[in-house]
Amino acid sequence: MSNKVSVQVAVNVPLSMTFTYLADKPLPIGCRVRVPFRGGEQTGVVVDDQQSADVPAHKLKHVESCLDEIPPLPADFLELIRFTAQYYRHPIGQALFAALPGPLRRPQPARWPDERGWQLTLAAHDTEGPPPRQKARHALWHALAEPLAYQQAKAITPQAPALLKQWLAEGLVERVDAEPPLVVAEGPTLNDEQAAAVEAVAGSFGSFAPWLLNGITGSGKTEVYLRLIERVLAAGQQVLVLVPEINLTPQLVERFARRFPATPLAALHSGLADGERLAGWLAAWRGSAGIVIGTRLAAFTPLARVGLIIVDEEHDGSFKQQDELRYHARDLAVWRARQAGVPIVLGSATPSLESVANVEAGRYRELSLTRRAHGAAALPTVRLIDIRRQKLLDGLAEPAIAALRKRVERKELSLVYVNRRGYAPVIACTECGWLSGCPHCSSRLVWHVTDRRLHCHHCGYHEAPPRACPDCGNSDLKPMGQGTQRIEEALIALLPGARVLRIDRDTVGRKDAWEAIYRKVHGGEVDVLIGTQMLAKGHDFPALSLVLVLNADGGLYSADFRASERLFAQLSQVAGRAGRADTPGEVLVQTQWPEHPLYQALVAHDVAGFAAQQLAERREAGFPPAAFQVAVRADARTLEEASAFLDAAAALAEPPEGVTLAGPAPALMMRLANRERAHLLVESPQRVRLHTFLDDWLPRLAGLQQAHRQVRWSIDVDPQDF
Repeated sequence: MSNKVSVQVAVNVPLSMTFTYLADKPLPIGCRVRVPFRGGEQTGVVVDDQQSADVPAHKLKHVESCLDEIPPLPADFLELIRFTAQYYRHPIGQALFAALPGPLRRPQPARWPDERGWQLTLAAHDTEGPPPRQKARHALWHALAEPLAYQQAKAITPQAPALLKQWLAEGLVERVDAEPPLVVAEGPTLNDEQAAAVEAVAGSFGSFAPWLLNGITGSGKTEVYLRLIERVLAAGQQVLVLVPEINLTPQLVERFARRFPATPLAALHSGLADGERLAGWLAAWRGSAGIVIGTRLAAFTPLARVGLIIVDEEHDGSFKQQDELRYHARDLAVWRARQAGVPIVLGSATPSLESVANVEAGRYRELSLTRRAHGAAALPTVRLIDIRRQKLLDGLAEPAIAALRKRVERKELSLVYVNRRGYAPVIACTECGWLSGCPHCSSRLVWHVTDRRLHCHHCGYHEAPPRACPDCGNSDLKPMGQGTQRIEEALIALLPGARVLRIDRDTVGRKDAWEAIYRKVHGGEVDVLIGTQMLAKGHDFPALSLVLVLNADGGLYSADFRASERLFAQLSQVAGRAGRADTPGEVLVQTQWPEHPLYQALVAHDVAGFAAQQLAERREAGFPPAAFQVAVRADARTLEEASAFLDAAAALAEPPEGVTLAGPAPALMMRLANRERAHLLVESPQRVRLHTFLDDWLPRLAGLQQAHRQVRWSIDVDPQDF
């Protein structure tokens, strides 16, 4: 054993520890290895070279092989993983493997992709090449007289991959080393606010500086990003851009690729095949991708020479992972910027209260964009339609129908926003009041008319609707309320000849769905869009002049203290889609509570005033961001079992002064997928004090599993819902 060395290996298992193995020679930290584990094989990552003193050498197993031709995972990436695992109280092995692309989680070797450029061979110079009438081929052929990067070739013609493969086989092109030049297409002229924002952030290059870019909808935040990216690329560095939703990625990728046609760009999101994601991840790590755009998991992407991080729509709840490793990508991005010593820009028209509080405390610096970038564009007029004394036709008030008809006649685009997919939220018995409920969840089954089935949007259960009421036998069952499918049906009948397009998770499942939608909308092939909150974020439809909001009142009186903040952000964002070009915008909101302060702030476009009022309420109640929270979540076959575990956990706690425990309490959705759920909340006005308490308390909870075998439990640091 004397010539063997011991290494610490992280493995993808739910244990808060690493494992000691023997190797024939020293292995670099960050090296992926194949190791024996519990009778099988696992992929592991070497995270330390120190053997645990309490493990006898003769009991250690051997590392079977080092897997990769690529270098070890970089030190700053592993440091990020260690921080994430410690802060979010998650097993380090699971945190590490959650951050890796799928192929790197499996025990198979990886290698750098071939990123060389392309150029005509000497033999090709003796040929005439494609004729001028074949415009795409002709343009690509002549561009290949000089070394051409793959991204540049694709910018010339979408046929480039097939043509390059063909010409390579024919000996007409060859692979060459090519450093792509920085090519920047001309952008619009900045207004003084945009220019000031660019100069302020650029002045902080080379040091950690968190900036809140607080810009109204349509104020040109993306153009500010592009100007900053141009400067970062010119300095030979990379930019990481995080967006909240996968459907925003193609739009941004296309816009960034138009501005920087020669710059390799990596897009990272869940819609990619494993090979595509791995190629983009490796290109970011190697440094060949100058721009990296992705959803929340992209926050972990290693970058060789990062110079700037951007988080677009930083307020959006999609940045918080809600299961397993429950991290918040925006907060990790801020930590990464500090780690790398670079500025970070958090952009939003409705900043999160956490970011507003950080500005007030002096931790962030604020940049304001108070007017729309398009010279003639102004914020839309917001009007409230009081529906308390109005007869609704399929959920639509007459003033709303009249406004839609007027836009169709004027050939202007309208958007009807209803944040419920399906046909109706529930089917009800007109005799006894029975409602279609999910047998596995504390939720209703939603009627989908397209497949004529009832669906649970939480656990995925679905069934055919009953022919009669299960309780009283009455055959008169009716859909209650409106979803996107019902509004679509109603508008097709109310607006004869109008071209209606519904956009929700049921219609955008295909990989190319969003491209088809953009093509139709920007081609003037749509009169009325109907959509859920996925239409409220970041989309730019210049012809959109009217937004109609339905069924928003349900968000006013939720038991979740964040509900008002979320609803105001949703409505402000969807309202901001209107009037972004020359046509004035109008927003109509149907409501039974027109006097509510939230709606009054919406009418006045008073984002700052609403945030101030919400912050005052949070501080008075001791809620985040005035305090910090950790939720211990438990689920079991019965609520009693889950609550008993949490009671036992609370009994083991010895909270110091300034740390309080509340609960246990049932979750807002108490039953999910046949499991009853509850949580115990730990709160403190001081983050350090809270985490010091967790250091002492959480190890004690591990011993509870033996006495509560039917209970699954987890830790959620900085929870966003209950």
